[in-house]
Amino acid sequence: MSQSRRDLLFIVCLSGLFFLTGLGGVHLFDWDEINFAEAAREMLTTGDYLRIQIDYRPFWEKPPLFMWMQAASMQLFGVTEYAARFPNAVCGILTLVCLYIIGKRHFSRDFALLWTFAFGGSILPHLYFKSGIIDPWFNLFIFLGIYHLINFIFARKKAKVSGVKYSLAPLLLAGAFIGTAVLTKGPVAYLIVCLVLGVYWFWERFKFFLSVPQFLLFTLAVVAVTAVWFGADIWLNGMWFTETFIDYQIRLFSTEDAGHGGFFGYHFVVLLVGCFPASVPAIFGFRKLQLTDYQKLFKRFMLLLFGVVLLLFSIVESKIVHYSSLCYFPLSFLAATYLYKLHNENNRPSALMQSLLLGLGILLSVVVIIVPFLGQNIDLLRPLFAQDKFALANLNADVTWTGFESIAGIILLLTVIFAHRFFRQKHILAGSKILFLGTALFVQTTLFFYINNIEKYSQRAAIEFYESLSEKEVYIATVGFKSYAHLFYAKKQPGGDERQHNLNWLLHGNDLDRDVYFVTKIHRKERLEKEKNLREIGEKNGFVFFVRERVRQD
Repeated sequence: MSQSRRDLLFIVCLSGLFFLTGLGGVHLFDWDEINFAEAAREMLTTGDYLRIQIDYRPFWEKPPLFMWMQAASMQLFGVTEYAARFPNAVCGILTLVCLYIIGKRHFSRDFALLWTFAFGGSILPHLYFKSGIIDPWFNLFIFLGIYHLINFIFARKKAKVSGVKYSLAPLLLAGAFIGTAVLTKGPVAYLIVCLVLGVYWFWERFKFFLSVPQFLLFTLAVVAVTAVWFGADIWLNGMWFTETFIDYQIRLFSTEDAGHGGFFGYHFVVLLVGCFPASVPAIFGFRKLQLTDYQKLFKRFMLLLFGVVLLLFSIVESKIVHYSSLCYFPLSFLAATYLYKLHNENNRPSALMQSLLLGLGILLSVVVIIVPFLGQNIDLLRPLFAQDKFALANLNADVTWTGFESIAGIILLLTVIFAHRFFRQKHILAGSKILFLGTALFVQTTLFFYINNIEKYSQRAAIEFYESLSEKEVYIATVGFKSYAHLFYAKKQPGGDERQHNLNWLLHGNDLDRDVYFVTKIHRKERLEKEKNLREIGEKNGFVFFVRERVRQD
């Protein structure tokens, strides 16, 4: 077996071990995880795979590709948390394999390993492959589309000098991947690529690196792939769904989505802390390096991709952590370029990089080490939430902290200390492996010790209530907050009165055909307490439960 195949086998086995284990260890989290999983579950329930539904009504916020993956996974594993997250675990393995192959083909084996470790061994990139959100596949498709565009642009430039013919295949592949990204999350994929190409055109002083027919061919390939779904839906159901979908995408860019606002530098902080430790050497990867012509072009596009995504989603009113997750590709690439440069030059990292790495690593590890002891002394936290009745009630959850949870923080602390020591001794490859593999182990350990406890505070009480109703033919409504958890965990089936989506009818209608259960939060319960038709049946960890029983005819 060749060295490359051994490397790939190692990457597949190690990433499989990290990403495929523990996927079903905790309930899905509201909103996004449960949102997509519920859409996939309803596909199985109704047999309608073309029109996405939530609560058995059209859902126009996302295209269906990821839900198709989840539905296929649920066919294989059942309607479970593991099935909902399994597609992203597969995506994680494929992503690291792609990074190794691209890095090895265009740079070197050592660079490929550094890039693979930097991506898989950073906190948020690693964590997302164990989630049930859309972004890992969306980002991979965009990255592969841009990669093939780079190949085409380079071949075209080379052909202009040498006169050798070049193939249109990379251009068509680029369009196919971007079209697949559009089918995964929406037209923002095409927008991002066009912005990157536009900035590159400006960088090239308005020299055309693609002819107009070639750009149109690329766009045609995008449209051809998206027509698999958009075209079929328009043909069968008309323009309403597509128009509503596009209107939602525009609204998402121009307004805060359900309160997810934030300051302009929000994503800078997210990337610095969330992509630790790759974010630290990435800062120094912006420097000029000795590169081949292709490598210079590749790096330029990575810089443009990073800048466009970061600026675009800093401008967008909605601020959600995963909006900047496409930056993980160029960020990990920049981290790898700097570490690879140090390795080739037999040099140690700058004092500033080592200080940042140690400082941020120690800060994160101390936070993780302290949390279990705060959990054991929860009364110390209550004054911090005195103005938030719901958060204060969350702290009443029956959560057991043993202190052993601090092991996760100790792992990170030892990781950055040993990595720092190897870097000082100029053992860059060894230090990088310790740093990124140690951080991956830290993420796994943190999830193992923390995620169940976090869920007990945040949503467990509500989800257990929904599960208790899963065998009953009832209506469930959340009041004062948005949720999809009651649909998924109560296993809602199609049917029932068409007025069930009208809260006023559920509260006051005199011809109910089922009992109705209402869930609200403690600081908003006054609205339901005033309803004479309702009876409060429980309160737990900030959630309050009411029932309205239908009038039964003897």
